[in-house]
Amino acid sequence: MPRFSVIVPAYKVQAYLHECLESVLTQSFEDLELIAVDDCSPDGCGAVIDEFAARDRRVVAVHLPENAGLGPARNAGLARATGDYVLFLDGDDTFVPGALQAVADRLKETGSPELLVYDYARVYWSGEAVRHEFRSHLTEAGPAPFPLTERPGLLKVLMVVWNKAYKREFLEREGFAFPPGFYEDTPWTYPALMAAGSIATLDRVCVHYRQRRTGSILRTTSPRHFDLFDQYERVFAFIDARPELARWRPVLFRRMADHFTSVFCAPGRLPRGTRADFFRRARRHYRRYRTKGATPKFTTRLRHALVRLGSHRTYRAVTAARTHLKRAVRYASWTARAVRGALLQAHYRIQLCLPVREDRAVFAAYWNRGYACSPAAIEERVRELAPHVRTAWICAPEHAHTVPPATRRLRPGTAAYWTALARSKYLVNNVNFDRRLVKRRGQLLVQTQHGTPLKHMGLDLQFRPAAGRGTDFAQLLRNIDKWDALVSANRHSSLVWERVYPAAYRTLEFGSPRNDVFQRATASDVALLRESLRIPEGHTAILYAPTHRDYAHPQPRLLDLERLLLALGPRYVVLARPHPTHGSPVVTDGNPRIIDVSGHGSVEELCLASDALLTDYSSLMFDYAGLDRPIVVHTEDWTAYDATRGTYFDLRAFPPGAVARTEDELIDIFVTGHWRGSRSAQLRAAFRARFCPYDDGHAAERVVRHLFLGEDPAALPPVVPLEDRRPAPSMGGAGAALFPAPR
Repeated sequence: MPRFSVIVPAYKVQAYLHECLESVLTQSFEDLELIAVDDCSPDGCGAVIDEFAARDRRVVAVHLPENAGLGPARNAGLARATGDYVLFLDGDDTFVPGALQAVADRLKETGSPELLVYDYARVYWSGEAVRHEFRSHLTEAGPAPFPLTERPGLLKVLMVVWNKAYKREFLEREGFAFPPGFYEDTPWTYPALMAAGSIATLDRVCVHYRQRRTGSILRTTSPRHFDLFDQYERVFAFIDARPELARWRPVLFRRMADHFTSVFCAPGRLPRGTRADFFRRARRHYRRYRTKGATPKFTTRLRHALVRLGSHRTYRAVTAARTHLKRAVRYASWTARAVRGALLQAHYRIQLCLPVREDRAVFAAYWNRGYACSPAAIEERVRELAPHVRTAWICAPEHAHTVPPATRRLRPGTAAYWTALARSKYLVNNVNFDRRLVKRRGQLLVQTQHGTPLKHMGLDLQFRPAAGRGTDFAQLLRNIDKWDALVSANRHSSLVWERVYPAAYRTLEFGSPRNDVFQRATASDVALLRESLRIPEGHTAILYAPTHRDYAHPQPRLLDLERLLLALGPRYVVLARPHPTHGSPVVTDGNPRIIDVSGHGSVEELCLASDALLTDYSSLMFDYAGLDRPIVVHTEDWTAYDATRGTYFDLRAFPPGAVARTEDELIDIFVTGHWRGSRSAQLRAAFRARFCPYDDGHAAERVVRHLFLGEDPAALPPVVPLEDRRPAPSMGGAGAALFPAPR
C-alpha cells in the first residue's frame, strides 16, 4: 500500500498534462500511486495518460466512457485509491520539486493528522509566481495537529481541493464525494475542514497553480455558474445534519454572500440576460441561510445589504461608482506625485546654485538596497581615517536597519536626498546614481563596480540582445561621463572597464574594497557568523551561488541540491543563495540541511561563514579566491550561457578550482575529495594570483587616502604579498583540518 495516492483528472489539458504528470513521478519521494483520469477528453489527454502508464508501474490509467465533469472524475480516481493519504492535482497544475517529501515529513512530524493544508503559488503565463495573501494562516508555529476551532482562519485560504492531503480512512469514514457541476470544491473543502478531528499545516509552496490566459472553466461564460447555489445548499445541508458544526454557520454564510457577489461582478462569467436572475437567486439564498451573528465587516456590509434586498441594478450602480471613485483617487494620487516631483526638482535646482560642501560624502549600493559592497567598506574607512567628512547613505526604508548608527540615512526621492546629491563633494556608488543627477564642478563621483567581470558588460551587450534587451546605451554613456574615478580590483578588470565603459575617468587599480573583510576578520568573527546562520558545529558549509541566466525565464534549476547532500553525507550543509535578480529563494526541497540565505544582506559574510564555494559563472568566485578556500565550478549549460551572455575568457580553461560539466561529475568531485585536493589548490593559487593581486585588506584604505585625504598613489602603503596574507580561517568540519587558523 503506497503512502500517497495522487489523483489527476484531465479534460482538454493536453498541452499541460505531460508536465503535470512528470512533476508527480519525478518527486524525490517515490512511495506513491498516480491515478490519472481521462474524463473522455476530446484531445490527446487519454493518449498521454496511457503513455505514462506504459512506462511507469505507479501510474493507474482510468478512462471514463463519457464526459462527467471534474467532480465525478475525481470520484472515479478516489474509488481506485489505495494510499494512506489522498492528494489531488489538476491536470494543468504541477507539484514543485520536493513537495511530496515535505508533505510526508510534515505528516510524520505532526502525528499523521486527518488533514494537512499546504501552500501554493499562482503561476502566470509570464512565469511570475505569486503566493496567496492568506499564507500567514499556514504557519507551523504552535502545537499540531489541532482542530479547526483553534485555527478558524484556515477558512480564508482558497477553498480548493488540491492544497490538502487527506487521510483516506477519514474520507471513507465520512463518506465524502464530489458533486457534479461547477464549484465542486466548495461542498468538499468546507465539510472536510469542519469534520476533520486533527489538522496540520505546511508553510511551503507545494503546488504551482497555473493561471491560463484562456481555457479556465470558471472564467468561461456559462449558465453553469448557477451551480454555485446548489453547492452551497450542500454545504448547509452538511452543517444541518451535524448540530455540533452549527458554530460555523455564520462564517460560511458570510463566505457564501461574498462568493455570490464575486461571481456576479466577474466580467464574462454570466451569460447576457441572466444577471438579474442570478441576483434574485442570491437574494433567496441570502434570506434562507441568514444566520444570527453573521454581521459582515463594515467594508462589505453595503454589498450584503444590497444582496439581501435583491436590488441588482443598484448593486451594479454602486459597484460602478466605487470603480469611478477608485480611478479618481488614483488620478489624484498621480497628480500629487507629479506635483511633489516637480517641487523636488525645483528644490534640487536651487541646491545646485549653492556651494558644494567639502566635508560631505554620499554613498549607495545595489540600487539603494542597503549598506553593502565596496561603498560600505569605503564609508567605514572614511569614518575611521577622515573623521572630518560627514557621511550619508542612500537606501530604501526597508533597508535602513543595515546602515551603521553613525551614518546618516537618506531616503530616495526626499528633499534631503536631493540636497545631498547637489551639495556633497563625494559621491560613491557601485551602480549609477539617479539619471537626473547633475554632476557639478567640485564634486567627485567614484564608481566601485561590484565584482570582477567574467560575463560581458557595458557596451559589449549591444551585441548580446538576450542580455542587453531594454538597456538604454545612450543613457549609459551619459551616466559614465559623470564618473571621475573607477576603482578596479585587478588588471583584467581595468582592461575590460576602460573598453566597455569608455569615458574620461581615472582608473584606480587598488583592489576590491569589499574584500578587505576577508583579510581582517578573525576566527571569532567567522564562528559568530556560522552561529547566526545556524550552521551546525563541525559541519562543512558549501555556499551555492548560481548567477543569472539571460536566456531563460523563469530561472532554470540546474542542480539537485538534495541529491548532492545525499551523496556527501550528514555532516554537510548548503547555504543556498540565488542571484538577487531572481526575486525568489532557491528551492530547498524541505531539507533542513539546505539553508536558504537569499535574504541575507551581506554576501561577504556568507563567504566568511562557508568552507567552500559552489558556483557557475558568478563573479563571486573572484572575491572568494581571496579567502583561499575551495571553489567548484558547475558549467553544465556553458554553451547556452556563452552564446547568450558571452564571457571574457574560457572559465573551463582557467578555473579557480575543480570544474564539473554535469551533475554526476559534480557529485563525483565532492565524493572523491577532488574539490579540496592538491590539483584544485594549484588552480586556485594561479587564479588568486591573477585576480586578487591587491586584495590584502587595505583596498578601501588606499581609496580613502588618495581621494579623501589627497595622498599621492606612490606614497600609499605597499601591497601585502600573497604569501604574507592571512585570510580569515575556515571553521567547518572538513575545512578546519584543511585551513587551520594562523599561528
